[in-house]
Amino acid sequence: MTKRWIDLRSDTVTLQPEEMKRAMIEAEIGDDVYEDDPATKALEAYAAELLGKDAALFVPSGTFANQLAIMTHTRRGDEIIIGQDAHIQAHEVGAAAALAGVQLKTVPVHLNQIEVLDVRHAIRDLSDVHYPETSLICVENALGNGCVLTLDNMKEIYRLAYLHSIPVHLDGARLFNAALALGVPAKTIAAQADTVNICLSKGLAAPIGSLLVGEKDFIRRARKNRKRMGGGMRQTGYLAAAGLYALTHMVDRLREDHENATYLASRLTEIPGIELMKHRRDINMVFFKIEEGLIKEATFLQKLLSAGIKSNGMEDGEYRFVTHYGIVREDIDTVVEVMKACLVQ
Repeated sequence: MTKRWIDLRSDTVTLQPEEMKRAMIEAEIGDDVYEDDPATKALEAYAAELLGKDAALFVPSGTFANQLAIMTHTRRGDEIIIGQDAHIQAHEVGAAAALAGVQLKTVPVHLNQIEVLDVRHAIRDLSDVHYPETSLICVENALGNGCVLTLDNMKEIYRLAYLHSIPVHLDGARLFNAALALGVPAKTIAAQADTVNICLSKGLAAPIGSLLVGEKDFIRRARKNRKRMGGGMRQTGYLAAAGLYALTHMVDRLREDHENATYLASRLTEIPGIELMKHRRDINMVFFKIEEGLIKEATFLQKLLSAGIKSNGMEDGEYRFVTHYGIVREDIDTVVEVMKACLVQ
């Protein structure tokens, strides 16, 4: 019998509900490169309507969607403005430079706010021959630090971009978490960008896939770039059926993940030596530090693993636990008791 792990590394580790598997098996399929895969077309149409855009394109991953957007929005040698430590900047292997041939100009992110003045100052003066052209502004919501950008902040950035005729791309890998935290429909956030990436395998439990949504002509051009990037995947209907189930059945249940994260955070405060990052608790992530010298990182991770708990190591001195489909309250209680055994002498 397969061992059941309590996996807190990410909300990408979700396993599929039986109904989603059944939808995959029963999917009507065709060849998506020829644009005749019924399940894929249904997914793309539903996603576009859900986010208030003209069209959508199914792609293998969130990184693929972001890089496809950059490639389609820009020309080689251009510059894009992006928040410091954004996923595109920090966790996509330098793909913007390698694939689209553009450089990144970062601006600070203050918890849940990007100062519009910083963005304005980052826009290049086209009259100066020495400067690259600013051809795209990228924002992320929800942020990887556990916070959510405010809607007003996004509106200010989008208004500034419009005044300078610069498109905005939203990395909305966890857009539905952000929508839940802000108490607004996902399309309200998507309206503050020209193109949006949403991930189906983060929290929504689909096995693979993301969607790039935007204006019809943009998606037409992106489809060609998708082929250039090796993303023409033929019989995608099996995966698209899982994605459609994810969008129609798994979005509302994200509330449970947020509630479990709140419960996890409250229980971690019971443990001496734990410093909780309480100011970054908008979504399904819990960040914390362990008092220096209390336990070695390798020892801590091994003790968790021995108890059937998977966790990533520290990043910038912090640990991150992520709640998701498959994590229940009893799992959280188990994690806390194991941590108490590790840390409380």
